[in-house]
Amino acid sequence: MERQARAEILTVGTELLLGQTIDTNSAYIGEQLAAAGIEVHWKSAVGDHEGHIREALRAALARSEIVITTGGLGPTEDDLTCLAVAAELGRPLILDKTVLESIRHRFTDRAIVMSRNNERQAMIPEGATVLPNRNGTAPGFAIRLRDGRIVAAVPGVPSEMRLMLNEQVIPRLRESFGVTSTIRSHILKACGIAESTLDETISDLIRLSRNPTIGVMAYPDEIHIRLTVKSESEAEGDRLLDELETAIRARLGDYLFGRDEERLEEVVGRLLLETRATVAVAESCTGGLVCHRLTNLPGSSAYFIRGDVVYANEAKERLLDVPHKLIAEHGAVSRPVALAMAIGMRQTAGTDLALGITGIAGPGGGSATKPVGLTYIALASEGGVICREHRFLADRDTNKLLASQSALDILRRHLLSSRHA
Repeated sequence: MERQARAEILTVGTELLLGQTIDTNSAYIGEQLAAAGIEVHWKSAVGDHEGHIREALRAALARSEIVITTGGLGPTEDDLTCLAVAAELGRPLILDKTVLESIRHRFTDRAIVMSRNNERQAMIPEGATVLPNRNGTAPGFAIRLRDGRIVAAVPGVPSEMRLMLNEQVIPRLRESFGVTSTIRSHILKACGIAESTLDETISDLIRLSRNPTIGVMAYPDEIHIRLTVKSESEAEGDRLLDELETAIRARLGDYLFGRDEERLEEVVGRLLLETRATVAVAESCTGGLVCHRLTNLPGSSAYFIRGDVVYANEAKERLLDVPHKLIAEHGAVSRPVALAMAIGMRQTAGTDLALGITGIAGPGGGSATKPVGLTYIALASEGGVICREHRFLADRDTNKLLASQSALDILRRHLLSSRHA
């Protein structure tokens, strides 16, 4: 019978708190535990301080059946996880001769003299099960308390942690708590819609769905909808996820562009191949970002023909035949100029489609009538030319990202309509 198994992740290392090291371990541990049917309810980070580690472990054990620590198992004076766990659980540290010999052999095999401080890694809390480390000198350990709770300590080095977690910790946890189910997630990706509008559109599904559950995560350029299901079999999980995904797609339609690891440029590239269309891009404010995204894919030469960064007005006139009078009358950042850029690029490149992008990325260059973030994106095709106005309210890098995303989305929607025509 499956027992309640709420898990908590405790990362140890002052470098994490100072921002000197990005914590990727807890994300990986959480992902792998979820796939194994074990839900993570909390995670926390603590510095290299015995008292603080003990305090964090005490809080974790008060609310979780499983606590996994990562980091602080090395040989130096500031590696205090083993000492803190042993002290908090009232277990003395015992020299494990088998572990010590394993560490010595590892140094001998590499023809390196072992430092005396490495012996500290062979001091294991009494009653703990040693978790051998095939990739390093720091062993992990697991302790099962009298009430069934489990504390597992794994190294902080990602390659060492991952192997130990998957080969030793997770199988032990599933067996100890009788876990037979799995937890799986799909990510649906949307763009061109505000987070509040998306939330309102599927709010009843979010509120009423219990298994699968729905989570919404907003990023500057797109919104992710996470569907998570807990099931006894993959087939059952797939069925439940597919049913909910179908309901969400019925609500959001073309705002959804991809799933899981798919990127917008990949979707656009696939549509270009399917429709056998070619494209060229004329960029001003985005500085070649759209071209980069389109060409950063294998096989993009089948559809991407040309890209020009026409930052200066002279370049717009000389390379794209944008009339000087048009720029003088309306300004480089204007709907007429964006339209002329797209038309000029399509004609000079000889492509089926062409994008023209002009805007004010910032932080300077804006005015009362043309604020920073104002961007015009035009798309020229055999059927004519369209232009969309956007007002992005972010920093320079984000404005460029948002403009590139909007340009690719305009292209995607056109290709979808062409495919359905």
